[in-house]
Amino acid sequence: MSVALGNAAITLGLVACIIGVGTLVLGLRRGDEKLLIWSRPVSTVALVAAVAAVGVMQIALLTNDTSVKYVAEAGSKRTPFPFDVATMWSALEGSILLWGLLLTIFTAAVAAKFRRRLTDPLVAWAMVVMLTVTGFFFALMLAVAPVFRSFDAPSDFVDGPGPNPLLQNHILVAFHPPLLYLGYVGFTVP
Repeated sequence: MSVALGNAAITLGLVACIIGVGTLVLGLRRGDEKLLIWSRPVSTVALVAAVAAVGVMQIALLTNDTSVKYVAEAGSKRTPFPFDVATMWSALEGSILLWGLLLTIFTAAVAAKFRRRLTDPLVAWAMVVMLTVTGFFFALMLAVAPVFRSFDAPSDFVDGPGPNPLLQNHILVAFHPPLLYLGYVGFTVP
């Protein structure tokens, strides 16, 4: 169930980004301002999709749902509460999921900040760039580094290794990657 919900959310985000880029480029080429205002609802749909995917992953990690391969490979029943939340960004696939979440937050924030100027070609091109990058990360989550894959646990499967030991050293170390990603992802805003 978690795999299907997570993949559906990521697919929704990718489709929203593709529709947004297509609509904005078409609106810019035609000079149609009605198409340019689509950047705000499309970026909101992408944000909702990313939040849903992260929510599904966090629930899977907190409940140790080993039907999700990422949870089986990176999670553990022995990991205490604040650190099992950090398990999401302790491996490649989860880091890309976190990156996508932050990217959709920035994209929706730019669309909200410039809501009165969405028909301005400069803002529209900026939204095209941001939605393209966001779509790229959704595509990564589906194809190259799929975070939601099924896993049939063998009968002798006991528990996963848990997050990277460095992330369990101190509670502040566990939140270092999200703070670092805020800076990296922030550079996407033109």
